[in-house]
Amino acid sequence: MISDNDLINRAKSLVNPRTLSRNVEAGKVASALVTKDGNVYVGVNIDSDCDLGACAEHIAIGGMVTGGEKDIDVIVAVNKEGEVIAPCGRCREYIYQISGHNSQTRVLLRDGKSMIIDELLPLHWKTDIKTK
Repeated sequence: MISDNDLINRAKSLVNPRTLSRNVEAGKVASALVTKDGNVYVGVNIDSDCDLGACAEHIAIGGMVTGGEKDIDVIVAVNKEGEVIAPCGRCREYIYQISGHNSQTRVLLRDGKSMIIDELLPLHWKTDIKTK
């Protein structure tokens, strides 16, 4: 099992801000996650001028789904300064909707803190997700 610090360091190692084209940048934020089965998936953000990009968490989750998994035990994101950051609202919702198990996903936060998705989305609009 990978430790929280190792997961954070895995994400930090991926941060590499760069320009892909005149309209697209990538790598300012990186994410790493551990699945229920103990596998690690990673991703970096992709930002475009017309908002067609994706958050690092979405890219990591896409890799996980491609790998045949859907249940996230722990997830972290780090910014270009290497600081742990909380997922945006869109990412919180995405994590939640991928699998009912993910309402209990532990999200690593600054200063060694963590919260589960249920705590980050306490009054969810779609309450039946947890039962599926």
